[in-house]
Amino acid sequence: MADRHIQLDSRALRVLAHPLRARLLSELRVHGPANPTALAKRLATNTGATSYHLRKLADVGLVVETDGGQGKERFWAAAQDSHGWRDTQARGDQDALAAASWLRQHYWQQFAERTVRWEEVRQDWPGPWQEAAASSDGIVELSAEQLGALVEELYAVVRRYREVPPADGARQVVVNLFAMPVDPEDLP
Repeated sequence: MADRHIQLDSRALRVLAHPLRARLLSELRVHGPANPTALAKRLATNTGATSYHLRKLADVGLVVETDGGQGKERFWAAAQDSHGWRDTQARGDQDALAAASWLRQHYWQQFAERTVRWEEVRQDWPGPWQEAAASSDGIVELSAEQLGALVEELYAVVRRYREVPPADGARQVVVNLFAMPVDPEDLP
């Protein structure tokens, strides 16, 4: 992958805020390069729609065509490991702000579904995995600047672990980070 992380601009936000496109990008990030036929089968859609939406993602630099494949059968890969955005980058673009909101809700839904699936099978996993796979929350009192610094520091920890070569028995692990005010209605 060329870039490890990308900050989405307004155009990329609008493009990614589509159910199939968001699923395609996630699939490529988790399972690696694939052709539209394989992706369509895994995501229960058709190859034509898959190809179309992969091209849309490529237009904003979220996926790239790889050297794999023969003839018309292209292989695609995620162009980055992760992405993020700041609503301030989309200020004044109501469609991009709506897209950002949709994406956050989509990711929350994925998080909830993944958590439910994990809890359904957790007891079948070896004890060390059950103990290591944790969930928790912590409430701290911070300014907006301090919250931004905390989030950047936590991202740095995740990036550092991405660089560590996988150990024996390693599995892909998702680390979700959500940092927000406890009482969102209580504006500063």
